[in-house]
Amino acid sequence: MKIEGRNAVAEAIRAGTTVDRLVVQKNQKDPAAQRLIEAARQRGIKILFFDKEALDRESTQKRHQGFIAEVTDFKYAELDDIFALADKTGRPPFLFLLDGVEDPHNLGSIIRVAECAGAHGIVLPRHRSVSVSETVVKVSAGAAAHVLIAKETNLNDTIDALKKRNVWVYAADMAGEPLFSANLKGACAFVIGGEGGGVKRLTKEKCDGSLAIPMRGSLNSLNAGVAAGVVAFEYVRQNT
Repeated sequence: MKIEGRNAVAEAIRAGTTVDRLVVQKNQKDPAAQRLIEAARQRGIKILFFDKEALDRESTQKRHQGFIAEVTDFKYAELDDIFALADKTGRPPFLFLLDGVEDPHNLGSIIRVAECAGAHGIVLPRHRSVSVSETVVKVSAGAAAHVLIAKETNLNDTIDALKKRNVWVYAADMAGEPLFSANLKGACAFVIGGEGGGVKRLTKEKCDGSLAIPMRGSLNSLNAGVAAGVVAFEYVRQNT
């Protein structure tokens, strides 16, 4: 898998991601670029310097900013890893479950939200869901290197497992109770639905409740990444 862009590459190196090789545009003068190159050297990463035209040919996103890293395929976590991280931080478990999110830009945005809000992890279903790709890593602005992401076969079984660990599970749904009136203190997991369809009916029924983001405009929904951000920082507000 390729990671492109200065920030995304820097975060991958900072997080200790295994980088097979780093392709860098020649004649990088910017101090931040020089620091990134030096960090890669200290990690013992193989660095190749090429002209911009060579990076343009190798780039899949055409926004490489002079840096393309080839890394090992993304390593998914287990649900137990997410709970272990929560124990380590000394905070109640806080995570997202994604129900049918298929747009890599939405997943990248949600990963960035999760990292900024201090969520302990994200759970994806193994089927009918986007996976972590080069585009996802790029959109996450490097946050994918810092967020535990698990893949589970059945999201409804995962909800049952969370409930057994005393985690309250809420679906983001426009028919739910107002988000800003809900008590979100303590261990919580939030289910974010896919583009268009939202959270599936059976999954909503498994949840402890549904939460609606108040709308005042003519549209009645937000995209998955924005909805996750609103929910995440209301949770942070109540638990700060």
